[in-house]
Amino acid sequence: MAVLTSRTSPAPPGPLSLPRPFWMLWLGTVINRTGAIVQPFLSVYLVQVQGFTLPQAGAVMTAFGAGSLLSHVLAGWLADRFGRRVTLTGGMLAASAAMVGLGAASGFPIVAATAFLLGLTIESYRPASQAMVADLVPYALRPRAYGLLFWAVNLGYSVAMVVGGRLADQGTHAIFGVNAAVAVVFAAVVWRTVPESRPSAGPASAAGLRAVRRDRLMLAVCAVTMAYGVLYAQAFTTLPLAMAGQGVSRTHFGLAMALNGILIIAVQPLTGAWLARRDPCRVLASGTALVAAGFALTALVHDVRGLALTVAVWTAGEIVIAGTLPTIVAALAPPERQGTYAGVSGMSWAAGAVVAPVLGTALLPLGPQVLWNVIGLVGALSALGALLIAGPIRRRTMSGAGQHISAPQDLEQPCRPSY
Repeated sequence: MAVLTSRTSPAPPGPLSLPRPFWMLWLGTVINRTGAIVQPFLSVYLVQVQGFTLPQAGAVMTAFGAGSLLSHVLAGWLADRFGRRVTLTGGMLAASAAMVGLGAASGFPIVAATAFLLGLTIESYRPASQAMVADLVPYALRPRAYGLLFWAVNLGYSVAMVVGGRLADQGTHAIFGVNAAVAVVFAAVVWRTVPESRPSAGPASAAGLRAVRRDRLMLAVCAVTMAYGVLYAQAFTTLPLAMAGQGVSRTHFGLAMALNGILIIAVQPLTGAWLARRDPCRVLASGTALVAAGFALTALVHDVRGLALTVAVWTAGEIVIAGTLPTIVAALAPPERQGTYAGVSGMSWAAGAVVAPVLGTALLPLGPQVLWNVIGLVGALSALGALLIAGPIRRRTMSGAGQHISAPQDLEQPCRPSY
């Protein structure tokens, strides 16, 4: 019996063999992320345009984060209950309306409430997109497909940072209109070109979430994911503060961080075929270890050149991981619960991102050695967890089919695939 994947398995077909609906989803994702300029500059808007104090701006961002945390599970359940296409398009239309509302809102209570609604809708496309890929793309091609979606997000984000930065510098409300417009375009592209792919095994229900809670192997994946979220989110929370304390200017910090996007855009599409032939859990462990090493090396950084080197190291790990985690989650999920499993996985990562600044800022006063060694240890534990679950995942799934075992299983018990 074949296992989840193998070092000796033949290379899957080239990327152009991916089905046309996937490429339309990919195109829509590029469009959407190219105009995703509200989230990166929301805090600037709140302070400079709305005139909020820093604590008020922080409270609004917390409300936004709380909505985003809930959105993954809600959107995943909706994708299983009503369909992937209707959830994605409906979520994008709702996000567009929330963006317009937030741009027009004034006063702390209204802005905070509207920010929560935006957080609840802006990430709703992710679980639906992941479920679509699992429905439409053959198992052997999923790592490449998920990697290409990751690449699309970063390609669009690079453009959004330039456009959004110029609009934010002008203190204009236009960021909300532009972002709302591209969300509508994304919804239209998917609605017109991507067929509904939800299996006809019956609608999802609350039993879907209960099944995830009973699935001990999926919960282990979520624990690994959350630890990785704590690790990776340091790049956008504690790292800027730490580098400022080391005397790295904001301009130099921005240039070093730009290397992250450049490397992803240049390198990630070239790695898909090679990584697709490897065991996903070992790929996940290796990539996480690289990210952990990159952040641990930050303890030795004293200038922008050292920072750029560490960014290159953890970006290499990020590229390795890109298509792997959603492939593992899709392999564990039954067809009718792909959205729910993707949503729970996304919420796990988001929960890690919430913990990241709390842990990082608590460690920051203790010095760079303590801070980055502890963060590196968190990453090492995540990598170790990925290795520990590799065997059970291989036993639970089959190469090429990625069939789910419907009955919840213990981590130690092998099981036969159901058909």
